[in-house]
Amino acid sequence: MQLWLCPLLAFLFGSIPFGWIFGKWKGIDIRQHGSGNIGATNVWRVLGKSCGIPCFLLDVFKGVLPTLLGMTLIRFAGQTPGTSLSFLIPHAYIFPAEQQVTAQTLVVFTGLLSILGHNYSPWVGFKGGKGIATSAGVLIALMPAAMVLLLIVWALIFFVTRYVSLASIIAAAVLPVLTHLGARFHHINNNPDLPTLWEAGTWNKPLFAFSVLIAGLAIWKHRSNIQRLRNGTENRFKKKS
Repeated sequence: MQLWLCPLLAFLFGSIPFGWIFGKWKGIDIRQHGSGNIGATNVWRVLGKSCGIPCFLLDVFKGVLPTLLGMTLIRFAGQTPGTSLSFLIPHAYIFPAEQQVTAQTLVVFTGLLSILGHNYSPWVGFKGGKGIATSAGVLIALMPAAMVLLLIVWALIFFVTRYVSLASIIAAAVLPVLTHLGARFHHINNNPDLPTLWEAGTWNKPLFAFSVLIAGLAIWKHRSNIQRLRNGTENRFKKKS
């Protein structure tokens, strides 16, 4: 059941339009203000950090929880639980070791569905945010070390330029590179005496494909920002209490 239930729940949970909800709580339709986006950046810009920070955290959580659920319920033989909810949910569908790629594909597909739910929420006319916060949540679950490096890249670009969009675009472009390098340098069972995942051929191929896909999706969703950056009309982020 979890093979179809995990992606379905991921899409439904990801589709919760927290930015729109915060706007309604404040008596406005956030889609009619600022950039018109329901993501955390526009919520912060229009409503201030008292709404922007909780909205950001909730959008991240929309990616973390469904992905962890998928990692818990869908595994392959010989796989260690790692970062998952296995301490709460001991049961899982275990694929044979030779079907490792199938199990990994279903897990990353679950993460992808949470992002698509956020980007194309049926509750607000199949529109939504740009998916950066929810993508970050998925990556926190799937590859936490790379997420730390991406956060550093994002922060450096943001604090130098004060453009949230530019920082997000560059971080998205760096993601597939980090995913590839992780396979190149990560050893089996973290044992330096064993081959790397790349050398053993057991690297997570669906995860790399996923990183390319969500990077492209994030950049595509920022196409209007890219045009404004080229024209010099993109708004720099300003603090609002």
